[in-house]
Amino acid sequence: MAALLVVAFHLFETYSGGAEHQIINHGYLAVDFFYVLSGFVVGYAYDDRWGRTMGLKDFFRRRVIRLHPLYVWGTVLGLLLYFAQQGPAFPLIGTVPVWQVLLVALACCCALPVPVAWDVRGWMETNPLNGASWSLLWEYVANVLYALLLRRLPRLALGVLLVLAACCTVDLALSIDVFGLLTGRDAAVYTVIGGWALTPTQLYIGATRLAYPFLAGLLLSRLGWRLRLRGGFWWCAVGVVVLLAMPRVGTEARPWLNGVYEAACILVAFPLLVVMGAGSRITDARSTAVCRFLGRISYPLYIVHLPLVYLQIAWASLHPDAPTSHAVAVSVGIYLFALFVAYASMRLIDEPLRARLARRWLHPRATAATAEAKSTKNG
Repeated sequence: MAALLVVAFHLFETYSGGAEHQIINHGYLAVDFFYVLSGFVVGYAYDDRWGRTMGLKDFFRRRVIRLHPLYVWGTVLGLLLYFAQQGPAFPLIGTVPVWQVLLVALACCCALPVPVAWDVRGWMETNPLNGASWSLLWEYVANVLYALLLRRLPRLALGVLLVLAACCTVDLALSIDVFGLLTGRDAAVYTVIGGWALTPTQLYIGATRLAYPFLAGLLLSRLGWRLRLRGGFWWCAVGVVVLLAMPRVGTEARPWLNGVYEAACILVAFPLLVVMGAGSRITDARSTAVCRFLGRISYPLYIVHLPLVYLQIAWASLHPDAPTSHAVAVSVGIYLFALFVAYASMRLIDEPLRARLARRWLHPRATAATAEAKSTKNG
């Protein structure tokens, strides 16, 4: 549900006229929600396997298999559509030599963040071919920290880190700026927006947006807290939609209320939703089918949608006087096409490639035995 809302958020953003008027106003908080889910899932899936069935190398292989095929595909898709996105909204497209674009694509496929000096779009993104990848780079950071440090820490130590991370979240959301790293972000004051560039301000924002949610999810998985709720999936889905679609909170006299709202979502509401989801059972066939399908398509949709949204942004910048009906048709068409591309990516790229890599990297003995058996059978 969060991934579906993110696509709509970015499509509406093209015509928003500013953060105050944005429809699905807090859609960017989906990233923070994803990090809570990620921390919970990583702890739930791997905490009890270290030293018994899994080592450091095996863990990194599993995470690369899960994340990187679609990460690369999202970058390749962005490269294929890059020159079709030329327009006033992206001032560097058409001015950067092709060799530089290809070099940036290679770096991005290797999950290397692109410095501002290498930008080929004009938005200073760490992956200018697919801006959504910035959050995946922080996901990689979280996985490395988990494998090297966080998995070894007792719950008390995690709790201490969680409190410190919560203080940073409040500092960011309320623009307190204790460390003097939030200067020059007047357009994003009293919000957590940011984290996608290699600048001191953006690095602080990205690290802060990652820290509390991931640690909260990890600690919740270890504490075993669950909140059983009948029809839990549907209630959690409604909760995600309401929290992300909430209009901007506050007034001109009290703009800080929006920061309070975002901090409350990150510190309380999102962890609560995860506890509710983890504790609620799905038993009926309809809910099970919906959950499985949305679970399978969520990551593909998130990683492929922004190169397609770039097309809408470029079209809107080239047709500022287009009738509303045309803008709606283009936006709806992009949304439906994003769903189609996500489904095709899931079926044709993500799932087959992950299965193949798992057979080769995670089960080499079984693969060798199967090959030997086929060889013996064939004489």
